[in-house]
Amino acid sequence: MRNSVFWWVLIVFMVIIDFYFFQALRTITQTSSSRTRLIVFSSYWTISAAAIVVLVLLPYFNFDNKFFRNTLFAIIAGLFFAKVLASAVFLIDDVRRGVQWIADKLSFSRAEGEGYQAGERISRSVFLSWTGMLLGGGLFGSLVYGFTNKYRYQLRRIQLAFEKLPASFKGLKIVHISDIHSGSFTDKHAVQKGVDMILLEEPDLILFTGDLVNDRSTEMDNFMDVFSRVKAPMGVYSILGNHDYGDYTQWNSREEKYANLERLKKVHADLGWRLMLDESTQLEKNGERISLIGVQNISGKSFTSYGNLQKAYEGVDASHFKILMSHDPSHWDAEVRKSYTDIDLMLSGHTHGFQFGVEIPGFRWSPVQYMYKQWAGHYVAGGQQLYINRGFGFIGYPGRVGILPEITVIELI
Repeated sequence: MRNSVFWWVLIVFMVIIDFYFFQALRTITQTSSSRTRLIVFSSYWTISAAAIVVLVLLPYFNFDNKFFRNTLFAIIAGLFFAKVLASAVFLIDDVRRGVQWIADKLSFSRAEGEGYQAGERISRSVFLSWTGMLLGGGLFGSLVYGFTNKYRYQLRRIQLAFEKLPASFKGLKIVHISDIHSGSFTDKHAVQKGVDMILLEEPDLILFTGDLVNDRSTEMDNFMDVFSRVKAPMGVYSILGNHDYGDYTQWNSREEKYANLERLKKVHADLGWRLMLDESTQLEKNGERISLIGVQNISGKSFTSYGNLQKAYEGVDASHFKILMSHDPSHWDAEVRKSYTDIDLMLSGHTHGFQFGVEIPGFRWSPVQYMYKQWAGHYVAGGQQLYINRGFGFIGYPGRVGILPEITVIELI
């Protein structure tokens, strides 16, 4: 019921935005011919009406073609956010006009009869209308361009230094991947190329920090042969992410949801990956050991927490160098830094860097930073370090703008 109300509120808001945007469209076409205005207005309302109709019917659709479903949703979402951005600029102009109108009404410096005559209006600024249109169009264009980046895997190499690290583990190469989201993939060949990039690194150890699927374990069926190739001499270790529990889809019963999760656990085993469910293990090299800890999803935000770090920590040697695999990076501030200050390195994913942002030398920005203090890359606090992978896959929006899919190569020194 709550989801239904939200959906209809969203649709009503979209209709309001459509009419508000249309006023600016009328402004910038006011000097055009009647024929041109008719073509522009007809095209605008045809596209807008089609988007609304699709949104109304979307809950009742059952798309078999994931590429079509994801692309259709992304186009509608792109149009919506482009109009919202443009409307924010239009609103600035409307506020300006409103303030100007009020100032004129309250001004006592004019002689009686001066100022605006009856029926006279303060015109909308053509400049700001064009500015809003260009900003909105730029956003929509960048989202369309982002469709081409969803399989453009980027290797990020980083050296992490720790005084506590045993000598035998100096130079250890770890490949860290996260958020595969196999249910979103539509190009198996492109995914294989990403896996090839992982294997070419010849890592000692591979760590996967959750969200293998979007919801259902069957989403991995067509990719078992691809990801079963992901192997390393010291093993492949994995954990569950928030999507792996199937919380974001409809199930016929609790038993069906439970069976899906159990089957997903078997998928990890069939891949040859060791799934860590609130537990720890020791990695040994030349007689020296470090501890690897893996927890189920634990969130410091509004996502459901299933994990138990206290249980996972039981039996861990206090003197060991410790790596924690925890899907949601908000867990770092919420618990790890407060109560487990001897955990040296935490590896996470989850945020995807919002799949949208800007990362250039000296400057990083993404909308996700307003939700997560730590949202991508490397962070240090005291003697503890956190690395957040930007995600191997994608979900929702089938693309990436500025924040590319990531394969992290970590060297411990």
